[in-house]
Amino acid sequence: MQDFWSFAGDYWWLVFPLFGMTMGAINARVKHREISARRRHKEQLELLRAQGGAMAVSSAGGAGGAAQIAAPGDDTQRRIVAAHDEVTHRWLEYELDAAKLISYPAMSDGRQPLTAAFLRAKKVADNLRPDDGETLSAERMKEYRDAVTDYEVAFDLAERDARRVKDAAFTADERKRLDTAKKLLTVATDQAATPNERQLAYRRVREELDGLILLSDDAVEELEKKVALELPRERTNPPASAPPSEAAPGSTAP
Repeated sequence: MQDFWSFAGDYWWLVFPLFGMTMGAINARVKHREISARRRHKEQLELLRAQGGAMAVSSAGGAGGAAQIAAPGDDTQRRIVAAHDEVTHRWLEYELDAAKLISYPAMSDGRQPLTAAFLRAKKVADNLRPDDGETLSAERMKEYRDAVTDYEVAFDLAERDARRVKDAAFTADERKRLDTAKKLLTVATDQAATPNERQLAYRRVREELDGLILLSDDAVEELEKKVALELPRERTNPPASAPPSEAAPGSTAP
């Protein structure tokens, strides 16, 4: 042991280059993972675009298909619009469902890189979407198809990441508030609970989420629909039968 400390005392300066080499190896490994993730993302995009292009050519009838892609009656455009709607529907399942947002808050957090990328891809696809009754040219069809493909991939990546990290971005106290909100939400939407219990739980949910998760106006409206119960109407007794009027003086009973 003495020999080790003697060696360490003589060669202490080796600590710095060894430390540098270790940190360099760690940084290189992290960078390699990031590059690999970006490469997989790019490959997935290229594959889906290739599949979309093959589908378009096949549906257009093989040779000369690119020129026919926007022909009236062709269903390629409808399939792309349907794919666009499908992704938007999947997104709305988070956007309108408070329970899902509490469980996977990253899906509503534009500060998360993958969520921000998804929202940008959504904006591009929405801007390129044809109006009702509009038939796109071959060039615009390809641009729109690529945008929808990007939109699909970006959503898949954002959803996978949100389900992986869950509430990891929050502090311990914030996670406790989210857990409380989730439990209260169950009470707020429980048809067996009384109206007062539901309304009280709903108010507590909003208080717990304040500053943590921003619910959209549509999400609040959907939640309030689930919470609101028609209050029992006050029962009104039918008017009592009027007592038989006394016979007028001088009248005779029948």
